[in-house]
Amino acid sequence: MSELQFHLGLAFALFSLGVVGFLARRSGVIALVCLELMLNGVNLALVTFSNFHKNAEGSSLFLFVILVAAAEAAIALSILVALYRRTGSVYLDDFKSLKG
Repeated sequence: MSELQFHLGLAFALFSLGVVGFLARRSGVIALVCLELMLNGVNLALVTFSNFHKNAEGSSLFLFVILVAAAEAAIALSILVALYRRTGSVYLDDFKSLKG
């Protein structure tokens, strides 16, 4: 097995684990963790292809994706904290009844 296949297999495994966790769990915090896991799987594939083709564009895009993911996590966690204060729960099924 080549190094490229190993890294792409690992990226696919991370992304798949994130998708399964996102679809199977109902907790908002677990959903955010699984979303970050999916982003890390995609980032690993991006850096792997960037290294394979010997260019730095993928690695620079990786840094941009990490910055966006950090901002997304901060905003999503603040929304979850606000919803927890309002409903007393972080389960996504409990947020269906919220109306403006």
